[in-house]
Amino acid sequence: MGTILAVCVSARKGIRKKNVEQAMFLENFGIEGDAHAGNWHRQVSLLAWESIEKMRAKGLQVNVGSFAENVTTRGIDLVSLPIGSRIRIGSDVVFEVTQIGKECHARCAIYALAGDCVMPKEGIFARVIQGGMVKAGDGIAPLSPVAARAA
Repeated sequence: MGTILAVCVSARKGIRKKNVEQAMFLENFGIEGDAHAGNWHRQVSLLAWESIEKMRAKGLQVNVGSFAENVTTRGIDLVSLPIGSRIRIGSDVVFEVTQIGKECHARCAIYALAGDCVMPKEGIFARVIQGGMVKAGDGIAPLSPVAARAA
């Protein structure tokens, strides 16, 4: 099981997100008040702290939210989760993985600020299957296939 390190939001797409420590995740919508929320397949983005540490090791001054991720995790191998797999956060919230990485057609503001971006390779995207409050310190774990069907 991994841990949620940060929950981040922004009013606009393509910019760093601010760590708000906790937020309400709405079923089939995303985070209340976040620019990426809506009825589409990339309602929520997740990035592992381990990926951010790779960029820090290159000398970049980045932190949670620097890559516009909504949820920063530690201790869970996000990119190994297949599309369609489900993840439980805390006791209530369930995400379904919809995309691994993304194609960046142009260098975004995040790339300009950070000098590199790990989201195209190591970020994952999900839709909210079951909503609720998510906060820093919550556990995060993949659901077993049987549990995923029930969620």
